[in-house]
Amino acid sequence: MLMLSTRVIPTLLLRGDGLVKTVQFKAPKYVGDPINAVKIFNEKEVDELCFLDIGATPAGKEPNFELLTRIASQAFMPLAYGGGVSSMSQILKLLTIGFEKVVLNTSAADSPELIRSAADEAGSQSVVVSMDVKRKWNGRYTVMVESGAKDIKADPVEYAKRAEDAGAGEVYLNSIDRDGVMGGYDLKLIESVSSAVSVPVVAAGGAGVLSHFRDAVDSGATAVSAGSMFVFYGKHRAVLITYPEYRELVRLFK
Repeated sequence: MLMLSTRVIPTLLLRGDGLVKTVQFKAPKYVGDPINAVKIFNEKEVDELCFLDIGATPAGKEPNFELLTRIASQAFMPLAYGGGVSSMSQILKLLTIGFEKVVLNTSAADSPELIRSAADEAGSQSVVVSMDVKRKWNGRYTVMVESGAKDIKADPVEYAKRAEDAGAGEVYLNSIDRDGVMGGYDLKLIESVSSAVSVPVVAAGGAGVLSHFRDAVDSGATAVSAGSMFVFYGKHRAVLITYPEYRELVRLFK
């Protein structure tokens, strides 16, 4: 298999025991069973999979370790997980059961020291800080937490810098406004954040066609992620888990 110069990462949203997909963080639609999805992505030989539990933090729940253990046991690719992670013991447990990376979102804002502790204990390469960003009426951006429900009034560029300084090895940059719309990434946001940090920036929120991946990379993203593009098919958004052919991606990132 040819090696890609850019990682192309499906992001799958967990809610309870199932997978859902949102539009602008609203109206979650059921799209299937996570174990079945993993098996399909195994066959597609994807680079990496990211699971985000969008219900854990709002409900005050910790990660569903039983489900995550089953997911990890079936996956042939590197895995990342975020959702309800608020302690070092949870981080170490996730790494122990087979996840290579832990994604911190609300906890990164509430307890920045957790980023440093995790980086010191597990290495920066295992620590991802996720930023859910919303564009306000005046054109400025702000970072949101708690699954997009709470505005912490932080500038994304400065927030990303602080995350890097705290020890994050990667920034997962998600546009709430573009989530599920499939009209393209927020390239201005990607460019501003990626030019301010030296760690990899994963662009998320908005991919609908392959050329959007190239646009994100040209704007500074190190890797790209998508959700709807990998779980829906056609204008009626029928559920179909898919992934581009490797030769298409190789041509795209030449």
